[in-house]
Amino acid sequence: METQDRQAWIGLLAKAPKGRIADLLGDRAETGFEWLRKPEVGSVMIRGRMGGTGSAFNMGEMTVTRCALKLDAGVVGHGYVQGRSKADSEAAALVDALMQTDHAEDVRAQVLTPLETAQREARALRTRKAAATKVDFFTMARGEDR
Repeated sequence: METQDRQAWIGLLAKAPKGRIADLLGDRAETGFEWLRKPEVGSVMIRGRMGGTGSAFNMGEMTVTRCALKLDAGVVGHGYVQGRSKADSEAAALVDALMQTDHAEDVRAQVLTPLETAQREARALRTRKAAATKVDFFTMARGEDR
């Protein structure tokens, strides 16, 4: 398991719509585990950059819910999600833990791939909507300006 791979799926889970992870997880949500840290709501500082390339600045805070659990098999999973959903953070932690087991490919196909597809489609829709509002400005040369 590569660190970048784990970062990618945790990021994907963190941005999932409310309730979607548990829906996709289905029967696997009944996997046995013990809590290392029960779900708790808090906030994180969001940082931004002017124009995407400027100096970083503190833009504001966002509410998140986090938890940590350990599967009966001994694998630890962490869940961080936007908002105040303890159930979603639990589902995200379960997916994180299951992705570190022999069931990783099944979980990827069952949960992560549909989430990636939905995110990609939502991004494409936003891009199309933004492109529809694009205005092209042009200057016409007038005869007396020559």
